[in-house]
Amino acid sequence: MYGYEQTPGAQQQYAQPNHQQQQPMGGGYGEQPLYPEPSPPSLADAVKAFTTGVLSAEDFQQIFSTSKVYCPRGEGPGFLALHNTQQPVIPMFTTLKELRRYAGKDSKYFVITGSEVIDLLPTGYGFVLDMEGEHRMVFDAKAVEQMVDYAMRRMYG
Repeated sequence: MYGYEQTPGAQQQYAQPNHQQQQPMGGGYGEQPLYPEPSPPSLADAVKAFTTGVLSAEDFQQIFSTSKVYCPRGEGPGFLALHNTQQPVIPMFTTLKELRRYAGKDSKYFVITGSEVIDLLPTGYGFVLDMEGEHRMVFDAKAVEQMVDYAMRRMYG
């Protein structure tokens, strides 16, 4: 039997465990893997890559859908819209720093994912990412409809 010595006439004693431990190769539950997964590009990086032609629309939308988007908010629930543009647009930001640059240090905001933006955006509205940023992106209502169509095709085939 494992765990104690069995010799005739001797008292049963527990065997001493082998204290030589092997070092895990990493990747087990709660351990850091040897080669960490590369982190996905940030939304700010994706905006820059898309506006400079390095990233395709499909790749941008995949990154956008899983990224955090910072939205200024008012007293009530919902998006704040700008109506002094050709079409109404909703300002959104890739980072809290970009939002603060636009709306001020004490501004109220909420954070949602890009896929939630696409799901919750009112019909007929577009959005602008990083309004005051170096790589501002404007998505008019038609572009938003195309993003919704693309998301539906990816989800349902």
